[in-house]
Amino acid sequence: MRALITGVTGMVGSHLADFLLENTDWDVYGACRWRSPLDNVSHLLDRANKKDRVYFEYADLNDAVSLIKLMEKVRPDYIFHLAAQSYPLTSFDAPIDTLGTNILGTSRLLEAVRIAGLDPVIHVCASSEVFGKIPPEKKPATGIHEECPFHPASPYAISKVGTDLLGRYYAEAYGMKVMTTRMFTHTGPRRGDVFHESTFAKQIAMIEAGLIEPVVKVGNLQSLRTYADVRDAVRAYYMLVTVDPIPGEYYNIGGSYTCTVGDTLNTLISYSPMKDRIQVVTDPERLRPIDADLQVPDCRKFKAHSGWEPQIPYEKTMHDLLDYWRDRVRRGEQFLTR
Repeated sequence: MRALITGVTGMVGSHLADFLLENTDWDVYGACRWRSPLDNVSHLLDRANKKDRVYFEYADLNDAVSLIKLMEKVRPDYIFHLAAQSYPLTSFDAPIDTLGTNILGTSRLLEAVRIAGLDPVIHVCASSEVFGKIPPEKKPATGIHEECPFHPASPYAISKVGTDLLGRYYAEAYGMKVMTTRMFTHTGPRRGDVFHESTFAKQIAMIEAGLIEPVVKVGNLQSLRTYADVRDAVRAYYMLVTVDPIPGEYYNIGGSYTCTVGDTLNTLISYSPMKDRIQVVTDPERLRPIDADLQVPDCRKFKAHSGWEPQIPYEKTMHDLLDYWRDRVRRGEQFLTR
């Protein structure tokens, strides 16, 4: 069996590659651009050089020809479409790039599958951000379920609405085995530093090393988030495509620990020996023009279908995230203070 992961060099893609290599006998093909940073998959490069079940192939969502060639060469049995412009805050500054990469890029990918005459099981990764800014009085008591209306609160979220609908369209119109997920906040080692909990952890690690003053810069601390560990997330994605996959279905997936962004900050600070010295300062540049601030999922549909449950406690996720940044700081890496 061959699995193709778009966005393999990202946090989720790299953890998914690790999971598949450890838990299956599949060959794992990662689609990446020539300029994609390889930090998250550096531990796989020796295996790739030896062609030991790991292969990195060039492709770009903005180049249809590269995607067609990729499909014809790899001929995957499973496709995990994770590649995207994935930073909500960045999407306010680069809306056209975000919409083009995420919507048209997904369409190009699915068209490439059709042109190559393939019939893989395909996971299209949308986002919980499609639900956007739900007023408290309209939020279901059990959390956001699959049939809640979309109210995207950023160009990124709008692009993921398009991604979500494209996945379902290709399943219904062409009989392709496409399923869509709306994963809620998921994090852990390798999380990009543009996301709130990861920039908190990075700043704390830099403070501990004496690289910056004991000040953590933050955005909106009042948003409510439900956290899952990235390693639980990729296990869910594997189960999605292997446990009775139903073409055209769509699922909310998320963790079980809910708190405010401010609570997450306090948790991370509490793990630091510098906790009594760290100050918190709001940075206006970290605030979104509009925020999806009630991200609490109802995941009963996916759990009932697959039997998946999150296993990694929130505390371990945050400890591992902080240790990830401590290790990078210890190695002498340089970072932007973002």
